[in-house]
Amino acid sequence: MSARAETDGPRAQAPAAGERALIHGAVAHWARRTPHAPALITPAGITDYARLHRAATHCAAGLRAHGVGPGDLVPVLLPRTEALVPVLLGVLQCGAGYAALDPRWPAPRLSGLLEALNPPLYVARTDLAGVRRPRWSPPEDPCATAGGPGPEGLPGGVLEGLPDGIPVAVTPDAPASVFFTSGTTGTPKGVISPHRATTRLAPSASAWTGPGRVMAQTAPTPWDAYSLEVWTPLISGGASALAPGDHLMPGRLRALVRESAVDTVFLTTALFNLFMDEDPGALTGLRTLLTGGERMSVRHVRRCRAAHPELEIVNCYGPVESCVFATTQPVGPAELDLPQGVPLGTAVSGTRLHVLRGDEPAAPGETGEICVSGDGLAHGYLDDPWLTAERFPTLRIDGADTRLYRTGDRGALDHDGALHFRGREDRQVKIAGHRVEPQEIEETVRGFPGVAQCAVLTTDDGGSALRLALFYTTEPRKGGGTDTSPAALRHALAAALPAYLVPPLISRQKSFPLTPNGKTDTRALLARLTDPAPGPHPAPRPHPAPLTDPAPRPAAPAPYPGAAAPRTGPAVPAAPRSPR
Repeated sequence: MSARAETDGPRAQAPAAGERALIHGAVAHWARRTPHAPALITPAGITDYARLHRAATHCAAGLRAHGVGPGDLVPVLLPRTEALVPVLLGVLQCGAGYAALDPRWPAPRLSGLLEALNPPLYVARTDLAGVRRPRWSPPEDPCATAGGPGPEGLPGGVLEGLPDGIPVAVTPDAPASVFFTSGTTGTPKGVISPHRATTRLAPSASAWTGPGRVMAQTAPTPWDAYSLEVWTPLISGGASALAPGDHLMPGRLRALVRESAVDTVFLTTALFNLFMDEDPGALTGLRTLLTGGERMSVRHVRRCRAAHPELEIVNCYGPVESCVFATTQPVGPAELDLPQGVPLGTAVSGTRLHVLRGDEPAAPGETGEICVSGDGLAHGYLDDPWLTAERFPTLRIDGADTRLYRTGDRGALDHDGALHFRGREDRQVKIAGHRVEPQEIEETVRGFPGVAQCAVLTTDDGGSALRLALFYTTEPRKGGGTDTSPAALRHALAAALPAYLVPPLISRQKSFPLTPNGKTDTRALLARLTDPAPGPHPAPRPHPAPLTDPAPRPAAPAPYPGAAAPRTGPAVPAAPRSPR
C-alpha cells in the first residue's frame, strides 16, 4: 500500500511502556511521583493521587475477595461521582475490565447487558430487578475511608499484597472497559477496549493535560468521552474536575473555571454551537477547548475566536472502536478559510490512518472509507465474532498484515496528510455526541403491539443540531385495542431505551408516502413535520444517509487473528480467569 494513502500518529514520543501502559499502573506511577498533587476535584474538595490510589486498592481488595479476577468484565452501576473513579481503578487492579452503565437505564436493558457480560458479580448500591448474580456495594465514599480498614469489614492485612496497586500481572492488551453503543440489530454493541487504547493517548494528551492542568468531567459514564475526561488527565499527572448534574450549561462551566481552576473542556459539536449561540463568554478562563462528534461549524468557531482569540480550539475525531480520538486538528484562521471545511486532522499517538476504496488505497484527495489501525483498536464486539470479523479485517499494508477498523465514515487525505470528512456510508448519526443507529430504535418500535410500519429519520429543522424523528403507522384496531398514540409510544420507548435514543419528534401517519420506485419517501415524511402556521418556515433537511435495509450479514466468517472463540464467558483475548 502506498504511503500516500495513510498517515501515522506522532512517533517522536513513544507510547507508554511498563506499568504506565496500564491505566491503573499509570495512576500508581503518579501516586508515587506526585502523591499530594490533585487528582480529582469536586465541590466537596480535592482528592490527591495518594488517597485515590489507596482508595482504589481498598476497592480491589473487596472485589478480589468476592471472586473478581483476570478476564472478568464487571458491570458498574454507580452514579457519576468521585466515588466511581476508585471503584473502576479497583476493578482494573484485579486484572478485570469494567463496563460503566447508567443505573437509570431501563431495568430490562440493564439486565440484558449484565447477561451479555457474564460477570462474577455486579457493582451497585441496590439490587437490580430480575438479576440473580451477586452484588457488591462499595463504600459510600471510598476516598474518604481510604486510610481505614478494608471495605465491608475486611481486615487491613488483606491489603498487604497490594502495595503498588498492580496486584495482578496483566498486559496492555488486557480488556479495560466495555462501551455499549447503539446497534443496527436492535441490540447494543459492546466494544471491548484494552488498556493500550487509552494509555496510547498520553503523548498526544500532553497538549491539553498533565501536571498543573485541570480538565472538566461532564460526559456520561458509559461513553468513551468519560475515559477522555478522567483517564487522560490521571495517566498524565493532571486533574479531573467532576461537574455536578447531568448537563453542562454555561453557568456551570463558569463555576468550574472559577471554583475548580478548570482550563480544558470537551464539548460535543452541538453543545459547542449552543454555547456560541447563547453565551460565548462562558468559555472565559479556558486554555483549551476540545470539540467533536459532528461536522465543525465554521460560523460558530469564528464567533468563538472573536470572543476568545487566545483559546486553543481543537477539532477531534474518532470512533469508540479506536478509543476516544483517532485524529486532532488545532483550528486557526487558516483552517477556517479552507474551501472543504475544517479538517479532522492528523493521527494521534499510537494511531495510523488509512483511506481505502475497497481494500486498496485512495489517492490523495480521493474519497474513500476512513480506516484506523494501531494501539487504539478495540478487541472487537462482545459475543459477536461475525461483526468483529467484518469491521476489524486484517489487510496487507506495506508488506505486513495489519488489523484495522472500518469506520463507515467517508473521507480523504490531502497532500499534507490531513484527513477531511465526506459523510457516512450508512445511516449512523451522532446526536448530542452519542452514536445512534436508527435501526435499533426501529427494531424496538416494531416490537410494540399495534405498530405496522416505522421509520426513524433525522432533521436539523434549519438549525445546527440534529434531532431524531419517529414516523409510524398502526394496524387496524380490533375492539379496545392497544394505545398506539404518540404519547404511549414515547412512554414505551422510555421504558426500553436510554433517553438519548427516544426521538423527541413522534408522528403517527395514516400511511407512508412512496417514491416512484416504491420506496419510502423520506423527504416527504420529513416535510410533514413542518409547522402549518402561516409565515415562512425552513423545510427540515434530511440527513444524507439513505433509508435502506442493512446489507445481509455473511454467514459466520472466521474471527480475526487472536480473537477468542464463541464463549459462554467473556469472549475477549485476555489472561485466563483466576479460580473462584
